[in-house]
Amino acid sequence: MKKILLSLLFACGAFLPMLGLAAEEGYPWDKFPTQKMTDKAALQHGAKLFVNYCMGCHSASYMRYNRMRDIGLSDDEIKKNLLFAADKVGDTMNITLDPKEAKEWFGTAPPDLSVIARSRGELGKGSGADYLYTLWRTFYRDDTRPTGWNNLAYPNIAMPHVLWQLQGERRAVFVDEKNPHEPEQTEHRFARFEQLTPGQLSAHDYDETVGDLVAYLQWMGEPAKAERLRVGVWVLIFLGFLIILTWRLNAAFWKDVA
Repeated sequence: MKKILLSLLFACGAFLPMLGLAAEEGYPWDKFPTQKMTDKAALQHGAKLFVNYCMGCHSASYMRYNRMRDIGLSDDEIKKNLLFAADKVGDTMNITLDPKEAKEWFGTAPPDLSVIARSRGELGKGSGADYLYTLWRTFYRDDTRPTGWNNLAYPNIAMPHVLWQLQGERRAVFVDEKNPHEPEQTEHRFARFEQLTPGQLSAHDYDETVGDLVAYLQWMGEPAKAERLRVGVWVLIFLGFLIILTWRLNAAFWKDVA
């Protein structure tokens, strides 16, 4: 048994550095501003961005329009501003794009975004929201790609930069540096972005806009999370009082018995 435990400890010790190296690979993810998850104005703006910029290619088949009531939108507001791909507010957020045609155009069918924020987290790098927040802020012009765009967080991405008018066009500057682990090898590393054309938004406003979009995607993946956490806190408080009451009742009962 002792040999088995020692072997397991050794294996864990050998595996942890590998996790560290894996976390360092690729472009580092930026931190998503989590305060937007409690900002209904940000979530509503994110919903508008999702419908206007994402639903041309991506559906959210597990989400119904009327669920946006939870972020403060009325049925009338949903109908007037967001209901472009359905007839009723009770419909799911599906689109009519044929997956086969999409695959021919982009090389792969655009994924459903219902739970995209929950599915993209990675150990050592961050949450799915961190990934999406970084993705939307690291597009750059690349004439070698079919769409004319590439991305640092997702190299050789098939999706074009649909928010380019807001951010403007940029190019990525890369430099060759020696590998600190292998001095004889050189690595092609990202250095900076250079703005080619101005966007409709400033850099700060664009980051805020992306934050709103990611907040909505994060909320859409688990709309009941805030309510679940609120109820969970009250349940724990109730159980705490119940434990105290039970403890005092038990003490009083055994006092009489003794």
